[in-house]
Amino acid sequence: MRRLPDLLSYLKVLGDEKRRNGLFVLTASEQFGLLDSVSQSLAGRTAILHLLPFTLAERRLSGASNRLEDVLHSGGYPRIHDQRLNPTEALDAYYQTYVERDARRIGQIRNLDAFDTFVRLCAGRIGQLVNLSALGADAGVTHATAGEWLSVLVRSDIVSRLPPLRANIRKRLTKTPKIYFHDVGLAAYLAGIEDPRALSTSHMRGALFENLVVSEALKHRYNQVRRPNLSFYRDSSGRECDLIHERADRLTAIEIKSGMTVASDWFNPLNRVAEDLPLITTRAVVYGGAEPQQRTAADVIPCTGFADYLKQIDAAPYVDPTRGHAGDPKPSQAPPGDLGL
Repeated sequence: MRRLPDLLSYLKVLGDEKRRNGLFVLTASEQFGLLDSVSQSLAGRTAILHLLPFTLAERRLSGASNRLEDVLHSGGYPRIHDQRLNPTEALDAYYQTYVERDARRIGQIRNLDAFDTFVRLCAGRIGQLVNLSALGADAGVTHATAGEWLSVLVRSDIVSRLPPLRANIRKRLTKTPKIYFHDVGLAAYLAGIEDPRALSTSHMRGALFENLVVSEALKHRYNQVRRPNLSFYRDSSGRECDLIHERADRLTAIEIKSGMTVASDWFNPLNRVAEDLPLITTRAVVYGGAEPQQRTAADVIPCTGFADYLKQIDAAPYVDPTRGHAGDPKPSQAPPGDLGL
């Protein structure tokens, strides 16, 4: 938009004359200037779509490997899979370009070394509560600067902040969000993982898998042109649920486990949280295995079937939460592949 500042005014005139929707589709590799111009010139005349990296289903359509370690390592940026690029090399080039161009220009960041340290620290803290004081101290910058830099990462679609659930209950709930990367492959690269085989024993495996599942839920919402209805639950006593899917009349509590074999203690956090939140009508565990299961305590969903499961939740009729937790959705069959094996 810097090179064609009058374009949107021209499109506005054409749109008003023809009185038709969908006449023009504008895309851009970075959104900052475009969004500012659109909001000024085409307010009320546009729909803004968020195009995040590939979902798991889109990855499969590209012919990419379905093995869990490969998914966590290579992520979902389309060019990597379209051109069969080395993920580490491609993500390194992408990240360096991002830091040198978008971060410096949009965030007015001058200390790029400290910013690079900050971003890598964020990758090491995915799934954790945001602690700007600790992040800033570790990166050698102030609390305020850490907050500004995190906002730059959010605005440039590198990371997202998952908010805590706001519930009217007699519990002290955390008010601090968690951070996740939109692309799990980029998070793995920034965490220093250069070989997918290292993920089988890496201490980051669980966090990266959680990142994969949360980002899949976020993409599901954006791909339906809906605002995110996602949060997490944590109270002062330590009760916690990884992901809450909210609807006006119900909640779905979701626990995320990277293991490939279901363990009975996986369901305990869901049971405890359901005691606090009567609107929970459905409980699910998303895990690293390949087979869906129906248990009395919760539905067990492979992450490959998670998006379909969310679609069923969105479409399900109302269920009275006082009559039990059993959810309307049925566990989705995992598509062919070896995810989690």
